[in-house]
Amino acid sequence: MKYGILGDIHSNLSALEAVLAEMSKEGIDRYIQVGDLVGYGADPIAVIDRVLELKPIVVCGNHDLASIQRLDIQYFNNYAREAILWTRKMLPRKYVQFIAGLNLVETEADVTVVHGTLYRPEEFDYIQTTIDARNTIDLMKTRLCFVGHSHIPVAFLQKADEPDKIAYTFDYEIELNGWSKVLVNVGSIGQPRDENPKAAYAVYDTEQEKVWIRRVAYDIDKEAAKILKAGLPRVLADRLKLGV
Repeated sequence: MKYGILGDIHSNLSALEAVLAEMSKEGIDRYIQVGDLVGYGADPIAVIDRVLELKPIVVCGNHDLASIQRLDIQYFNNYAREAILWTRKMLPRKYVQFIAGLNLVETEADVTVVHGTLYRPEEFDYIQTTIDARNTIDLMKTRLCFVGHSHIPVAFLQKADEPDKIAYTFDYEIELNGWSKVLVNVGSIGQPRDENPKAAYAVYDTEQEKVWIRRVAYDIDKEAAKILKAGLPRVLADRLKLGV
């Protein structure tokens, strides 16, 4: 079984299409999306429609909830807040209902999916350190957990006989053999923040017991132009080129 894991898309249709084109070469059997379909970018409806075509496992992200007025945006930065207010105006009722029906956590076979953390999924905390990771790993009922939110690809790993030790790696090939629990942040499709502007996604092969982080270039200029045409803040277009 091959899973294709889609990171935060943030209404970036160009990046999503580039990722799906690459995934089509991988022989993906099942798709997963870790939340934040919308926010920042200019194509919320088209992105949701494209993702739904895949019939994936999807969880709700903080920008998704904010876009349907179910999350306070006072703690969002000014640019994120402006994008959310714009997105709210763009979403027809059926898309609002779709987002409202998403769960914060989903589980299938040996995989758990959550946008932020398992210990407080509704708070959308970040997993940035081994201490952060431990709090979620301790609650994992499955071997694997895929998350997003920070937009930075990284994996945290634990062995059954050394539960007090959490290892981490930024490697793009993650060998699961020998590890009892593995927590993977797959990065972001629509707005990477690791100084690499290429869209990030992951592939999990259950037979090979490996997870790969993949990167793919897309037409950033085209996407930036759409952001500006929509009247969204210029910084949201410019940061795509820098991967920050």
